Amino acid sequence: MLIQTIKDTLSDLQNVLGQLDNSIYVQPCAALSQSTIGAHTRHIIEMFQCLIDHYPSGVVDYDLRKRDLRIQTELEMAQWSLQEIANQLGLPNKSLLLKQTFEGKALSIATNFHRELLYNLEHCIHHEALIKVALLEFQAVEVDDSFGVARSTIAYRKQCAQ
Repeated sequence: MLIQTIKDTLSDLQNVLGQLDNSIYVQPCAALSQSTIGAHTRHIIEMFQCLIDHYPSGVVDYDLRKRDLRIQTELEMAQWSLQEIANQLGLPNKSLLLKQTFEGKALSIATNFHRELLYNLEHCIHHEALIKVALLEFQAVEVDDSFGVARSTIAYRKQCAQ
């Protein structure tokens, strides 16, 4: 279920990006402190890539993600990267060590692949919400009301509507 939910979420993002041209993808958005749809898309992609790339070693450090500006500036590269991620999600769950540095101090936390996939899913949805802000500002495309909304929020809204 987790893997399919991630694939569906990435597919939703691909569908939205498929409606854009590169000029909108790289256009700064005032409501996002001049950030771009491309920058938020790159961030989503690189967090997933980092997890998948570090999976074999068992040590994940999101601070070491690649930061490939082509993903941020080339819409086609971003779409290809999203598909590549979807194709690699089926790795078996295993224990991982999550590393991060805060104010010069190293922190290590035990985690596992599925927990990190869930983190990345929620992180992706958060950035989709920011992408939606830019899309509304640019009036570039119409997006589904559920784009960029957490699954739990969607379920809650359905419950309240009954």
